[in-house]
Amino acid sequence: MNTHTSRSARLTRRTGETDISVSLCLDGQGKGTIETGVGFFDHMLNALARHGGLDLDVHAQGDLHIDDHHTIEDIGIALGDAFRKAIGDKRGIERFGYALVPLDEALCESVVDVSGRPFLAWDVSFPREMIGTMATEMVEEFFRAFAMAAHLTVHVTCKSGKNAHHIAESAFKSFARALRMAIAPDPRSEGTIPSTKGVL
Repeated sequence: MNTHTSRSARLTRRTGETDISVSLCLDGQGKGTIETGVGFFDHMLNALARHGGLDLDVHAQGDLHIDDHHTIEDIGIALGDAFRKAIGDKRGIERFGYALVPLDEALCESVVDVSGRPFLAWDVSFPREMIGTMATEMVEEFFRAFAMAAHLTVHVTCKSGKNAHHIAESAFKSFARALRMAIAPDPRSEGTIPSTKGVL
């Protein structure tokens, strides 16, 4: 399988709407610098890094004078592209991961398959439209952009919750833990690709 030092990627994504740089290490210590211009989203990406065991730097400038849509979606694309580059041929990984994570009254479940088949199943709703300056509908848009670009199958389900902040944070943390499980080395794999097809 890929060595720890090779499971990393850096990239930039520039469009007429955003300018984004991403540095990602899959075998990190949950450290990094997140600067997106959207405070709550910074908080969520820091949670993703910390609980996913990722070293993550994200610096973004976007057209926030319009709204947060382009910035958050494009960061999802850039981060997904970086993930796909860092994970390589997926040799020797667990492939599947799942987690249930509570935050007070909120409880979200995430299931991840590093499948090579992009798909998002989303069953999460929010009781209000905004958390700080971030539209709650953009939580789903980030997960979709990330899953599509990273070529992951992702299911996220909110089991309970009333507080929008808690629901979003539970979703990000459960996804982080599921992803961490899925990309972990499988000591029994002997470096093989975890698929009967021989490719992911």
